[in-house]
Amino acid sequence: MPEISFMKSTSGLRIRLLTGLLAVAGLFTAPAQELNCTVTVNSEQVSQTNQQIFKTLERSLTDFVNKSQWTNRVFKEHERLNCRMFITVSRYDSGRFEANIQLQSSRPVFNTTYESPVFNYKDDQFNFEYIEFQPLVYNENVFSSNLVGVVSYYVYIMLGLDADTFQLEGGTEYFKKAQAIVTQAQGSNLLGWGQTASDNRTRFQLVDNLLSNTFREYRIALYNYHRKGLDILGDNNSTGKQIIAGSLRLFETLNQRRPGAFLLQTFFDAKAEEIQNIFSDGPDIDLVQLKETLNKVAPFYASTWNQITY
Repeated sequence: MPEISFMKSTSGLRIRLLTGLLAVAGLFTAPAQELNCTVTVNSEQVSQTNQQIFKTLERSLTDFVNKSQWTNRVFKEHERLNCRMFITVSRYDSGRFEANIQLQSSRPVFNTTYESPVFNYKDDQFNFEYIEFQPLVYNENVFSSNLVGVVSYYVYIMLGLDADTFQLEGGTEYFKKAQAIVTQAQGSNLLGWGQTASDNRTRFQLVDNLLSNTFREYRIALYNYHRKGLDILGDNNSTGKQIIAGSLRLFETLNQRRPGAFLLQTFFDAKAEEIQNIFSDGPDIDLVQLKETLNKVAPFYASTWNQITY
């Protein structure tokens, strides 16, 4: 991750139309195109002479993600969600793929040129079937394939998390779309959709936790951290840092209720390096209390917290 710079920029903030737009009867609009997503399919682990199918899959997924209409809202080009999907294929045989998928998304910070990472997540349970030039179409009423289902699910997860950073619980409608995909996939017996797993890191668990009141502090912290904290750092660095530190303390309550919660891991997988950079520069705050909080809620990043210094 590049070093954080909170210098002024004329680029402005991508303003989300989170409250919706009124439809005008009789007018036609272009497809929403809500995402600006880079899709990469890596087949280096596969002993396959003909690599064309992997290149075709990459192009098809790029078009599918970026050209599908995922919402009923209109996004200008600079408002689109910036994200990446990395699919690493470990095995291929006659249209059957064994792979993993890693998702990364970010959002701009007001009055800066910096893009803050919001989601950085790897799903190792991604097996699917694909025939070259097979059309990829998302139908919210039908679970047509694991490839379409998994990719569509994570599109809605990323849209939801992004919306949550701009408006308190603004991503609920997107999370419910992802949850509907999980429900449709339950009868498929495919990996990753079940309610239980040895490490409780399934697609069911992720969206279920996001919508559960048990983990409500996560979404409050997500909003406070970004909209009330990061977005004012360019104008008031001291206050911004205090608000960010306060949002992290919200996780203490969540951690007491559910130690080692799945959502805490996903948050810090995206944010650990950023947090280190924010609190290692600029106005002083109580680092003793900050590190105590961080080591309670995210001990798996203890070595990173130890590097926070003025």
